[in-house]
Amino acid sequence: MILPIYKVEHGCILSRQGDITVGFRVMLPEIFTLSDREYEAYHQAWVKAIKLLPQHCVFHKQDWFVKGSFAADYGSTGDSFLARSSERFFNERACMDHDCYVYLTKKPAGRKLSSSAYSNILRRNLVPAQTVSAAAVQEFLDHVGQFVRVMSDSGFVALERLSDDELAGTANVPGVMERYCFLLAEGQASVIRDIHLRDEIRVGDQHCQLFTLSDVEDLPSMVGSRINYDKYSTDRTKFSVGFASPMGQLLNCNHIYNQYVFLGDSSVTLKKLEAKKLRLQSLSGYSRENAISRDAVNDFLNEAIAAGRLPVKSHFNVLCWSSDLGEMKEVRNLVSSAMAQMDAVAKQETDGQAQVWFAGLPGNEADFPMNDTFDTFLEQSCCFFNLESNYRSSVSPFGIRLGDRLSGRPVHVDISDEPIALGVATNRNKFILGPSGSGKSFFTNHMVRSYYEQGAHVVLVDVGHSYRGLCDLVGGYYFTYSEESPIAFNPFFLSEGDVMDTEKKESIKTLLLALWKKDDESFRRSEYVALSNALTLYFDFLEGRADIFPCFNSFYEFLQSSYVEELKRSKVSERDFDMSSFLYVLSPYYRGGEFDYLLNARTNLDLLSERFIVFELDQVKDHPILFPVITLIIMEVFISKMRKLKGIRKVILLEEAWKAIAKEGMAEYIKYLFKTVRKHFGEAIVVTQEVEDIISSPIVKQAIINNSDCKILLDQSKYQNKFDAIQELLGLTDKEKAQVLSMNKANDPKRKYKEVFISIGGQLSKVYRTEVSLEEYLAYTTEEREKVRVNEYARKYGSMQKGIQVLANELLGEAKARPSPS
Repeated sequence: MILPIYKVEHGCILSRQGDITVGFRVMLPEIFTLSDREYEAYHQAWVKAIKLLPQHCVFHKQDWFVKGSFAADYGSTGDSFLARSSERFFNERACMDHDCYVYLTKKPAGRKLSSSAYSNILRRNLVPAQTVSAAAVQEFLDHVGQFVRVMSDSGFVALERLSDDELAGTANVPGVMERYCFLLAEGQASVIRDIHLRDEIRVGDQHCQLFTLSDVEDLPSMVGSRINYDKYSTDRTKFSVGFASPMGQLLNCNHIYNQYVFLGDSSVTLKKLEAKKLRLQSLSGYSRENAISRDAVNDFLNEAIAAGRLPVKSHFNVLCWSSDLGEMKEVRNLVSSAMAQMDAVAKQETDGQAQVWFAGLPGNEADFPMNDTFDTFLEQSCCFFNLESNYRSSVSPFGIRLGDRLSGRPVHVDISDEPIALGVATNRNKFILGPSGSGKSFFTNHMVRSYYEQGAHVVLVDVGHSYRGLCDLVGGYYFTYSEESPIAFNPFFLSEGDVMDTEKKESIKTLLLALWKKDDESFRRSEYVALSNALTLYFDFLEGRADIFPCFNSFYEFLQSSYVEELKRSKVSERDFDMSSFLYVLSPYYRGGEFDYLLNARTNLDLLSERFIVFELDQVKDHPILFPVITLIIMEVFISKMRKLKGIRKVILLEEAWKAIAKEGMAEYIKYLFKTVRKHFGEAIVVTQEVEDIISSPIVKQAIINNSDCKILLDQSKYQNKFDAIQELLGLTDKEKAQVLSMNKANDPKRKYKEVFISIGGQLSKVYRTEVSLEEYLAYTTEEREKVRVNEYARKYGSMQKGIQVLANELLGEAKARPSPS
């Protein structure tokens, strides 16, 4: 065996026969993200690009799929307890690493075609057929440039030219040729292995098997750019994957999928076929098989001429390997099953395996044994290309951790900043729809926890205590109503560094007017001015009086004494401002009144600087007096954060409470929030359970959905027969509908997780796993029995973190001690 490569220079591989090869690293679309039409357009892009290559050119696409594992990065998690737990949970998670390369080879004119009997691997010496001229090289590179331009303009793939070091390698880092010879994974250190070719291909301790698609009889009768993926399809939707996906991401073993297209002189090919047709015609009277073959060749020639098809020669093979010889039987079954899904028959190559394997070496494509190829058109040949890759992590520093659908490998996903930077979205608002039990609370807990740990201020309005565990864990403020500890605020308190600006005054005036007047009762201009003057004088009165605590009680007393005198001096008539009526109506909020606790809080006062606040409104959502007041104060808290915290991310999440807020005349606040929050580096998130909520509420239809570029849906299987209404309302495409209805249809039974669908701007859509560590699960759980146990451990061990830690260790110990099912 003689290495056929002469040298590597100027980003090209030059073989000893004068063949020039250019290599590219290719970034493919992520699997499970393309629609039927996108697959067709993607397929046509390959066809158009390959047609631009010159005659006697070889297109070689090589996809590497190597078993790997996720490596935890503890240094990036900081001091967060849950983030460290997540890293430990996913550390060494098995997954399939994918690398894709395209090699374009130009044979010199007059080069002798290779065959199994005439291959470099069997020859003792090599002599270049001719010297390659600079003009010929440049002409070839011009064609390559056109190929790259067409593929890049398609928007589906990105190509990066391989440099000399990436092709040939360096002293410490193997190049693509060295990787192929010694079967080295991406990033693996250089290691020299013996290559054994007698009886089997063995590279070091790796046993290899080669499976080919090289005989027309073994090929599927019909091919296309896509096939249905039954695991994710439903009665109403068909879920698409690439036609050759079973040979790519879906084949779970170490393998290289080689795809070859050989471009010859089409006129010569057609002449040979015409001659073959005439021979079969003359012999058709002796055999029916000859007559059928004649008709097949005639149909091929007619299509080539009529439709302008480009006849090519093709070959496809899968090289699998494993260090465990016993595992190779299972590998054979996997490959046979994968090819059967394409309606093809796997042929295990034995006699010619060495020649086919050696031709896969980058730069040696021109030495491929042509007796192992078949004639077809370029369109059909491109159907056998692997079109997809793994999910990729966002390069943005901000985001949340989710998992890919196949293995649960963690991916970093930015659904807030990156879409705006890419021009896909115009705002960060989110609309979350998921019925009870779909994993909605888990996803929202996980999302707000990630945002909080990355510096965001989070305000949650909840009904049902879904965020109690997380709030206790991060040490946030938890406002909830109970008879023993009723919810309390203090809108009159100014924290250190805060000032009584116009906005603060306006929010307090809005609150006082809401307490004084009914929803259908208007106020006069004179009453508004009187209240404004009262607030100004009250805060002037407080200056220099450190003994007086700012709250509603002291404000009420100020009105009774100082401000009454001021009204008399100003000769304000009772008709212009009825002070006695005002004091009487607001007396329940004063000391000794029914709601004297509501506006006189002395703790949890610095809400502007507090980064995690939960308002739990389950007990008061139907209260005619408390609920409107509390929602006003909540809105004032967030709007204050929105306007005063410059350069800091702000998030407000309205759980089911939005329905109650909308009923109480608060709809304008929701509309205002969703339209203006983006200008202040903020995002508003609304969560709802029922489809009927969307349809029946004009607030959701107009204000929320129209101003939420990010739509997040959880398991909708119970609505699959009436999903058309949801699709129309949310503006989902047919591709997005298929993705939504595919959720949780083929989950790994060995792992506990739910899937989530995320659509951004109607342009980017994907389904992810929401899989979390046991510690995160205990912090997020909404199961009453589990919540009670978590709280017991938190009390017993002094903190929520310590309690979760001890409980998680106990549960893991119990799981290990439990006998596995036989």
